[in-house]
Amino acid sequence: MKHSTTPQTRRGRGPARRVGRTLAFVLPVVLVFSGTLAVAGVNWSGRPSSPVLAAADTAVSGASSSGASSRTAERAPHQVLRDRLLVELHKENPGVALTHLQQAVNDRPSLARHCASIARALGKAAVRVYGPTRAQSYARPVCDTSFASGVLTAHG
Repeated sequence: MKHSTTPQTRRGRGPARRVGRTLAFVLPVVLVFSGTLAVAGVNWSGRPSSPVLAAADTAVSGASSSGASSRTAERAPHQVLRDRLLVELHKENPGVALTHLQQAVNDRPSLARHCASIARALGKAAVRVYGPTRAQSYARPVCDTSFASGVLTAHG
């Protein structure tokens, strides 16, 4: 006794099998290709690709090699980066400075632990330059919203 009125076909034939075979072939190719592109996109040279980091590295190494004051030579890269971004905030806008902060942290992961304090400093400076409402409009999730926290503490 048959329970179905549609004619029975042999198992595994039809469009579902063709789609499955296509995916079984295409998916590994896509994964290998995307992995190759990801590896090719990594900066393996050790030199920062961000112009902000390059300027910070030049300032630190230039200060120490030229025999400038010992105070300048002792500044850590995150301090140089913070100062460069504060200057950039005044020249451009907080959005540009936040973008360069994110690039700097991506290029040099050792800066990640200083990201929140730098973003907070940028938020406080943005309130002084642009006022609280306009400064808050530049907020984005860089370093766990520390920029917005800096705006709030400078305004409140």
